[in-house]
Amino acid sequence: MTSSIEAVTRDWDSLTIPAAGTYALDVAHKRVGFVARHMMVSKVRGEFNEATATITVAEDPLQSSVVATIQAASVDTTQTDRDAHLRSPEFLDAEKFPTLEFRSTGVKSRRGSEFVLTGELTIKDVTRPVELEVEFEGVGRSPFGQDIFGFSASTEIDREEFGLTWNVALETGGVLVSRKIKIEIEGEAVRQA
Repeated sequence: MTSSIEAVTRDWDSLTIPAAGTYALDVAHKRVGFVARHMMVSKVRGEFNEATATITVAEDPLQSSVVATIQAASVDTTQTDRDAHLRSPEFLDAEKFPTLEFRSTGVKSRRGSEFVLTGELTIKDVTRPVELEVEFEGVGRSPFGQDIFGFSASTEIDREEFGLTWNVALETGGVLVSRKIKIEIEGEAVRQA
């Protein structure tokens, strides 16, 4: 590994970005979360505790790519009964479909440190296109000599388009669980040898 931070970064479009190479999501510094509306009046937040991703930073940054895998059974909303329901066939069916998968198909620069990452998200046996709003948070070297960069990303999906259709109608109108789910990702990626 080189000793100079300049050797692992480069300037591109007024940003200091990581050098080309393969990076892995740091499992100790990541959050793969989601937000759903409950009973049309409040928000419920949760996350998937187990997720991996490989990010290939290309010489041309707009040719970079991401492949990610999320373990469905790792869903965690801090409520045991709700988590069991989310793992059940009425939602993720984690036993039959153990992973959620994402594979990028393109990167577009928006402005400054903001990008759009297009890709295909697979939940259960349904694959649909999604667009993630990505913010590049910076690049550096950890005290342990690891070359890292940070990012955040978000998107909104219609869960029913992925076959997650369970719901209950409310007497006051509306439904128990919103169709629209916001996905929120925060992470650090570590350069691989």
